[in-house]
This record gives sequence, structure tokens and C-alpha cells, in this order.
Amino acid sequence: MTRKTADCRKYPSEMNCTLTLTGEEDEVVRAASEHAASVHGHEDTPELREQVRGMLEDADEKVGA
Repeated sequence: MTRKTADCRKYPSEMNCTLTLTGEEDEVVRAASEHAASVHGHEDTPELREQVRGMLEDADEKVGA
């Protein structure tokens, strides 16, 4: 399964957030939605989670040894 990434730097805000999350799709959607609610003031709704899911990108699969 392809890991996914959500990167706040791609969506500039007043906070200049630099958080990047990478993991399995459902993990990233959950964490990014919770982050959007707790840090950016969005309401964590099913609609927000679907928006987040639509913004995810495939993660770079390189893993350091």
C-alpha cells in the first residue's frame, strides 16, 4: 500500500505552519483533520476529512537505514 503525505506548507496560512504528516492513508487523514481542527480552527467533520483525503499525495518511499 502506498503511503500518503499531507503537507501544511502547500496551503499557506497566517500561522506559517510547517507540519508534514506521512503514513497510511487513514492515519494521515485522521491526524491531518485533528491538526486542522486543533491548530487551524476548522471543525473536524466528515466533509473536512474528505477534503483532506483529496489533497493527499503519494509519499516518497525512501527510508533511511
